[in-house]
Amino acid sequence: MNKKRTFKPLDMESLAMAAECLKAIAHPSRLQIVQLLLTGKRYSVNELAEICELTQPSASDHLRLMQRCGFLTSTREGRTVYYEILETHLYDLMTCIQKRFG
Repeated sequence: MNKKRTFKPLDMESLAMAAECLKAIAHPSRLQIVQLLLTGKRYSVNELAEICELTQPSASDHLRLMQRCGFLTSTREGRTVYYEILETHLYDLMTCIQKRFG
């Protein structure tokens, strides 16, 4: 039996902001980065680049874009920058993606 769900309608400005943020993770490499960070471990740019088979500049660009949308936070320790999940709702989004495509 399907339960009907109701959602509070959003105005167009809110929907436009949501669309922009969804675009920020709408890339396979960014989704892979989110998956890794959702494990609770923090990763450096170099670690993420190596695991995701990206160049360091490319990984940095992906991380910067997601951080601008408020999905990630970073901390600097010496010359190394570590990234972690800031937006906890990414877990729900990735769960939905796993159920649909996993």
